[in-house]
Amino acid sequence: MTINVGGSRHLGILLYGSLITSPGPEIASVTVERIKNVETPFKVEFARKSKTRGYAPTLIPVVSGGARVKAEILVIRDDFAPDLAADMLWRRETHQTGRQKYRRPDVIDRNDVIVETVHDLSGVRTVLYTKIGQNIDRLSAKTLAELAVNSVHATSRGNDGITYLMDVKQSGIETPLMRNYESEILLRTRSKTLGGALNQLRSRMSSAPAEAQ
Repeated sequence: MTINVGGSRHLGILLYGSLITSPGPEIASVTVERIKNVETPFKVEFARKSKTRGYAPTLIPVVSGGARVKAEILVIRDDFAPDLAADMLWRRETHQTGRQKYRRPDVIDRNDVIVETVHDLSGVRTVLYTKIGQNIDRLSAKTLAELAVNSVHATSRGNDGITYLMDVKQSGIETPLMRNYESEILLRTRSKTLGGALNQLRSRMSSAPAEAQ
């Protein structure tokens, strides 16, 4: 953990899901401290299938169901403006590589990435986080497992839903659907571990005839 040389902890970014392990170089460049063992002030669940992950389930804030989960806060340096931090967070979550700026839409669609604010969380005055709408309407462990398994051949290596689930587990996050979700993946692949399931699915892909891939 890096020492916050500014000392005030006036601005931070809340991390849960993939942001914990990969906030991106732009955000990392203005980070002065990482606060661990924070609880999200909202409930989250695997309620959104992500196009960039081969339509695998990802964690988002939810209105019903879900649970408050283990998170972290990146404390941003004292001289950095909140609107610039919001721009960076939005670019990270929307996979932008330029200098595009975040603009909150007047009418919010469920596919819009929104930057929200919570105050006085774990000693940080202003904390930013992202929110996007639910697009898995009938949540169940079987639905999540099917999406995760299918994502392995639908996206690049490391971006699939099983890898995402493994990273989430490694971060100490647990949601109400998570254990049954994992069990369904293991059942479908006849595997004992998520790593084994992933290797088996990759092996099937590499051994399949070229015309079937």
